[in-house]
Parts: sequence; C-alpha cells; structure tokens
Amino acid sequence: MRFRPLILAAAITLALPAMAQQAAAPNPASGENERPSSHVPLEEIRYFVSIYNAIREAYVEPVEDQKLMRSALRGLLLDLDPHSVYFDAEAAKDFDEDTTGAYEGVGVELQQQPGPLLKIIAPLEGGPAERAGLRSGDIITAIDGKPINNETGSTPLRGVAGSEVKVTVHREGHEPFEVSLKRERIQLQSVRSRMLAPGFGYLRISRFQTDTGEAFGKALAELKTEAGGNLQGLVLDLRGNPGGLLGPAVKIADDLLDQGLIVSTRGRMKSSDIRNHAKPGDLLAGAPIMVLVDAGSASASEVLAGALRDNQRARVIGSRTFGKGSVQSFLPLPNGDAVKLTTARYYTPSGRSIQGVGIEPDVILMPESETARNRYNEASLPRHLQGEDEPKTAMAGENAGHVLPGDAPIQSALAELKKPGSVAQPISDKN
Repeated sequence: MRFRPLILAAAITLALPAMAQQAAAPNPASGENERPSSHVPLEEIRYFVSIYNAIREAYVEPVEDQKLMRSALRGLLLDLDPHSVYFDAEAAKDFDEDTTGAYEGVGVELQQQPGPLLKIIAPLEGGPAERAGLRSGDIITAIDGKPINNETGSTPLRGVAGSEVKVTVHREGHEPFEVSLKRERIQLQSVRSRMLAPGFGYLRISRFQTDTGEAFGKALAELKTEAGGNLQGLVLDLRGNPGGLLGPAVKIADDLLDQGLIVSTRGRMKSSDIRNHAKPGDLLAGAPIMVLVDAGSASASEVLAGALRDNQRARVIGSRTFGKGSVQSFLPLPNGDAVKLTTARYYTPSGRSIQGVGIEPDVILMPESETARNRYNEASLPRHLQGEDEPKTAMAGENAGHVLPGDAPIQSALAELKKPGSVAQPISDKN
C-alpha cells in the first residue's frame, strides 16, 4: 500500500530472521488451547492457493503474480489493527525519511481510513499544509481531483519541491472545499524553545525523530544560559505531537528524572518485554515542569507525559490525549519492502495502559472558540486494539479530547507553573 505512513508508532527496528525464529517457537505463556505458533495451517493455505490460482486463471484481466502476492500480504495485516501495515519499497523509504525528518511534500501526518480516505492527524508545524489552514481531523477525499486510491494512498502528495498539488477536504460542519498546496523540502525541526518570562522557559517538541533527544538537551542548555543559570520552571509543549520514535522520548524522560521507571512494554515475544529506567542526573535539578498536551498528543508523547507525571516530576495541563498505547516493530524485507507490525503494549510507570483512553490532564483546558469536540482518537479508529482500561460499551470517539491551538494554553501553563508549591517531588523507584 503506497501511502505515507503515519508515525504514531513507537518504532523498534528488528531483524526479520530473529522475529521469524521467535515466532516459530511456542509461547510458554500461551494457554493450553492456543494453537502453537509453529503450527502451519495447511488447510487454510490450500484455500489460499486455490483462490490465488482461480484469480490468475479466471479474472477478467491478467494480474501479475507480484502484484497479486503483495495484495495478499497487505490483506494479512488489514484486519489486525490500524497501525499494522505492509509497505512496498517506496513507502518503506518514506517511513525511514519520516524518522530522520527530511522529505519533499506538503507536511502533514495522515492515517488512511476506509473509503478510502485520508484523515489528518496533524499538519506539521511551519509546513505548507499548516500555512494553508488545514487542521487535525480534516479528511482528504481527493488529490488533484482523483479519489484516494487504496494502492497509492497519499503518495501523490509527495513530489518535487516547488510543484503544486490540490486536495479536496471535508471538515465537520462545512461544505467540501479545495486547497492548493506547494510542495517543499520538509526539513523538520522537532525542537523549538524560547523564554516565556524571566526564569521560565518554553520548549516545544513537535515529533520524535532520530535527533530529537540531542536537540532537546541542546535547547534546554540554551534556556538555562539565557536564564542566567537559574531556570525556575519549564513549559514542555507536546500538543499535536503524533509520536514517532520511542528512543528519543525515553532519553528526554531520563534527562528530567533522577530515578524511576520511565516506560515498560509487554508483548507475546520475550524481546518485546522491556523496562526503561532513569539514571541519576536531572538536567533541571528539580525545577517544576508543566507538560502541555491535547487531542493530537499521541504515542511517544504520551509515554513522556506519563513518565513525568507518574514519577511526580511534572503536572499535565491541556486536554485528553489521543490514547495510542501500542508499539510497532519495523521489519525490513530482503526485496526492500517492509512490515510495520504491532507487537506490544506500553505501560506508564504506574502500570497503566493508556490504549484507547489517553491521559487525562491534571488541569483541564477548553478551546477558546466554540469548536466541536475533536471526536477523533485511537478508540475511533476502525479495528483499533481494545484498551485494557477502555470501556467496551464506549461509543467511538466519545472520550476524545480537544485540539488546543494558539498561545493561550501556553500562558495557562505558565500561570500554573508560577503558582506556589508547583514543584513536584520525584518518587522512589519501587518498580
């Protein structure tokens, strides 16, 4: 499926042979009635081969074997969950570019939906889509007048910098409209910072890519220098951050904690069971932190917010987060294609899974305008992985938070930061 993947994943790169070897071994934690993973379902494979041959011989037009097999492989992942995807070589290259933060396109994070449609998770800060006014929750129904195609997905949005592309957009409460976008070389700057007031800094992380951890440390050092070595508090802005790589989020949590569990992951494979602990050395020396989140904060953003709050190192302000608590492993294939497969759930230091429910802030903010509730969260995605704490009778999207744009939430976070007694006391590592 050649569409630009949404990086809500906490991606872990694994070698395919190692994954296959472990998948072939019975899981000792499995129940007695669970079929051993080494069992080859010969009867089901016979059904597949018979249908495959029927298509090759009887379909109205010839279909290349490679195309037919790739369609079958995509189908294997289709009904699992919305974050398990088969990439052809071009889409796999796009995924790698996303993690390094450089590509040519319109600067928007997308999730392919049934229809097919493309739903905007977040326009990337400073990119063509954001400047054109596209918002989280907007639905792209056509590109250059052509309906979204299951084969190409969002690939047509990429192209040579300077070229134009037109998208047809549906926004709740509005008539469909068209927007012309000029493609650019998107060089994502994931960390930005500035002083909000004497002694109080602001640091925004728009996504987690390969250099984000190092960029955070550098930005924090610059804020401390600007504050004369006495940074009294920090607003850490994770609004609209869809996630990305797990490693940088863990590193940033480690930079702000003296001790404690940061995050744990658990899956069916032993290699999926990981516990990340903080090492001594809080770069802010206990200065208070307010973490600002909204409905667009997902995955690695939620890992960082949960780690700081559960360790009583920070308070969280804003709106309920997206609620993506699953981990994806990236499995490269010998032909250049790849599979992104959900292999584990992650848990905050308190042992809580936020899958399908998100993080409820300590201080709730509402949007300034009378906009509708976002209505878009992990629980609203088709075939989403049921969360352990997610009510089974909940309506899709009913717990979705709000998108909180603009500077007003930053000022609210700063006001909370300045309140007496805002310093959080880290808890001991009992995990």
